[in-house]
Amino acid sequence: MSKENKISAVIDEGCKFEGNVSFQGIARIAGMVNGSIFSNDTVVVAQTAVINADINASVILISGTVKGNLRASSRVEIRRPARFEGTITSPGLIVEEGVIFHGVTKMQDKREEGS
Repeated sequence: MSKENKISAVIDEGCKFEGNVSFQGIARIAGMVNGSIFSNDTVVVAQTAVINADINASVILISGTVKGNLRASSRVEIRRPARFEGTITSPGLIVEEGVIFHGVTKMQDKREEGS
C-alpha cells in the first residue's frame, strides 16, 4: 500500500464514539459513531459500522449502516450490504445493487461548489 493510500485513523469494531470527530487523511470506521465526522480525504465506513452522524469528506465509501447527511466534494460510494438514510450532496454517486437506500440526492457540479 502506498503512503498516499494509507489509513491514518481507525475507530474499530467494538468502539463507540459520541461527539464531533475530525481526521487528517483516510479514516476507517468499523464501530459506532454518533455526532459528526469530518475528513480532508476519505472516510471508509466498514460493514460492521453503525453511524448516526453527518459526514463531510472528499470521498465517502459506505458498506455499513449510516443515518445522516453526507457531503462529499468528490464522490460517495454505497456498497452492498449497506443501509443508508439521509441526504447526499456530491458531484458523484455510486449505489450498488442490493443496498437499502432511503434518502435524497443532490448532485452538485464541481464547478458550482464554491457558489
